[in-house]
Amino acid sequence: MAKILVIDDERAIRNTLKDILEFEGYTIDLAENGKVGLEKALATTYDLIYTDIKMPEMDGLEMLQAYRQAVKESGAEEAPVVMISGHGTVETAVDALKSGAFDFIVKPLDLNRLLLTTKHAIDHKSLVQETKVLRKKINSRNQMVGESAEIEKVRSIIEKVAPTEARVLITGANGTGKEVVAHLIHENSSRAKKVMVEVNCAAIPSELIESELFGHTKGSFTSAIKDRAGKFEQADGGTLFLDEIGDMSLAAQAKVLRALQENEITRVGSDKPIKVNVRVLAATNKDLKKEIADGRFREDLYHRLNVIPIHVPALDDRKDDIPLLINHFVEQICQEQGWKTKSFSVEAMAALQQRAWPGNIRELRNVVERLIILSGDVITDQDVQSFGM
Repeated sequence: MAKILVIDDERAIRNTLKDILEFEGYTIDLAENGKVGLEKALATTYDLIYTDIKMPEMDGLEMLQAYRQAVKESGAEEAPVVMISGHGTVETAVDALKSGAFDFIVKPLDLNRLLLTTKHAIDHKSLVQETKVLRKKINSRNQMVGESAEIEKVRSIIEKVAPTEARVLITGANGTGKEVVAHLIHENSSRAKKVMVEVNCAAIPSELIESELFGHTKGSFTSAIKDRAGKFEQADGGTLFLDEIGDMSLAAQAKVLRALQENEITRVGSDKPIKVNVRVLAATNKDLKKEIADGRFREDLYHRLNVIPIHVPALDDRKDDIPLLINHFVEQICQEQGWKTKSFSVEAMAALQQRAWPGNIRELRNVVERLIILSGDVITDQDVQSFGM
């Protein structure tokens, strides 16, 4: 059950809060002033801290500020802090919230308000923790693993182009990691705190691509039962990643070109332009110059997108990176599944380095996962022969 620290110089208030919250199943620690409370808050991990404001030696606001600064410097986990006061004023409440308090409640304490605030604060802390875990998982998938000259070249271009607003065209075969490149550019850009919206142009039927990208108005076609914002609007202020753009219809290409030229879009069924501020990244496994020659891709759009070209090498062109990739996937897969970490023998590594990888990194990861599932604690070259080919 959640652990709560109560800091108050009035014994009666401390004991009352302790009795109420313990009855609800929480574990409670007590502190008689801000100084003792700060020491306890930094020595133990709490799910919530209640602190009075007016106290001797160190008041609640001083305690809150010192606590948050110490947690920030140490990198420890921060508990939400709720301020309680018998002298509640709007000014005091504003000061508390500006200092980083989760909430502010006044004495005499209302039981329902107390229990509701407790639940909300603890739920908030759980959500923050879950978000951190999810971000860690996402970041582990968006790593560019490798030390080969080919991958270092890609990494160098990303470092230079990410902080700019330049459009980037990412090329390479399926499974090479074009999506990873796009995510790294976004995460290292000034738009990183905004959303990155992804569109797989190959997965959307040609008759729906315009609605998907630019949105539509109610009644613009049979199934348009309400107004809908498209991907350009959803990505406003952030990044739009157009994956497999070589599969986009010529009609949609014309509208994308206009959006890039004028920084505005028009929903299907409307003639009202909508301003958008979007950085566009595009990727394709096709030779767009050949597509242009064959009349399937607009040359003017190609030049709009191809400000900074990044070619992601095939795995067969960077086989020195295979051991690093295997170790990365082993750690990632075993951690995700809660399995004991396994290892590959030198011979097994060599066997995987020697084979061809037409499916590139995606195929390698699938093979590593298969070997982890079907083999013992140490994966041998015999396992590779039996399950990895």
